[in-house]
Amino acid sequence: MTTTTSVVFNPFTPEFKKDPYPHYAELREHVPVHEHPLGFWMLNRYEDVNALIKSGMSVEQRNVGPGPFRKTYEYAGVPIEPRLKGLAMLDRDPPGHTRLRRLVAKVFTPRAIEGMEPLIRNLVGEALDELADQGGGDLVETLSFPLPFTVISRMLGMPPTDNDRLRELSGTLMRSVEPVTGPEVLRAVEAADTELFAMVGEAVAWKRRHPADDLLSALIAAEEGGDVLSNDELIAQVTLLYVAGHETTVNLISNGTLALLRHPDQLEVMRTRTDLDDNAIEELLRYDAAVHNSRRVTLEPYEVGGHVIPARTFVLANLASANRDEAFWGPDADKLRLDRPNARRHLSFGSGIHFCLGGALARLEGKIAIGELVRRFPGLRLDGEVEWNDRISLRGPARLPIRL
Repeated sequence: MTTTTSVVFNPFTPEFKKDPYPHYAELREHVPVHEHPLGFWMLNRYEDVNALIKSGMSVEQRNVGPGPFRKTYEYAGVPIEPRLKGLAMLDRDPPGHTRLRRLVAKVFTPRAIEGMEPLIRNLVGEALDELADQGGGDLVETLSFPLPFTVISRMLGMPPTDNDRLRELSGTLMRSVEPVTGPEVLRAVEAADTELFAMVGEAVAWKRRHPADDLLSALIAAEEGGDVLSNDELIAQVTLLYVAGHETTVNLISNGTLALLRHPDQLEVMRTRTDLDDNAIEELLRYDAAVHNSRRVTLEPYEVGGHVIPARTFVLANLASANRDEAFWGPDADKLRLDRPNARRHLSFGSGIHFCLGGALARLEGKIAIGELVRRFPGLRLDGEVEWNDRISLRGPARLPIRL
């Protein structure tokens, strides 16, 4: 069964760029299970999205069958899975995923994350001092980006390198998670992937010669029952941790701060109710997800919402839409409520076996950064138009001007 309606997922309108959520509501109402003309399917309601990402369905794009989606890669002349040689655990199905995640989880532990709190607080304090000296500025450039970038770099123990180039390559690589991409973007992603893999490979080689008390050294030494990561597997996991460790948290801090500035009543709650800090971060993640979409590939026909999605089909799970689904969250799903009792049931970190390994670190960084920012500066306010980063899945401000 295919969709016969004029409503179609269209992320290229000015309205979508400014605020995608009205469009998501339209999709939930008219085409909750949506076959797109470009050859992929899209799920938009909470229960459908949650079931899909918990299903254990494939994440390996090489399983996509012939059709418009695969032809885009063929036309660009790039592999359908260009990222990190297909070795990152995010791009692997069991048993490969299970093995890789088990080895990485041995060192990326709750204790290791908790140990970063003093550094996080120190970095946040320095960024807020800079904002105070200037009377405001661009939150993305001063706090949202440098904080998670520095934290994951220190946590991994990355040797000195060209941080500006790493940032540029990381941003290009993350274009690979966009649901709609053209040949030029795919070719740029492939080039960035190759260069980034080589740069991280050099860092790994350096760390083998200079081990220290850091996550990268621990990953090199990690083994279980004689099993260790191959050199290419190690480079892929380190690159994934590095890129995912800062790209998404940038959006959490910026989107969360913007949401509070646009909801003065909830901003006051954040300032005065420190007991709600943990729940507040969950609600901010729900209200405007750092990652809007997750992908799966059907290996057999998949029935959902009165439709049968064929085998070997690329399926987009709209996490951000699911997080605002009135059928699950109630009639106030579009409202920001920091005391929302079930806020932690958001899908912003995914679910199932691919649940975000770095979710705890992102929560800690977001809680400290946003909490300290709004409490230190009671006059905090927007100071101009927000400039968006022109991404669909990793949507967030490229520039967020604030005054103190």
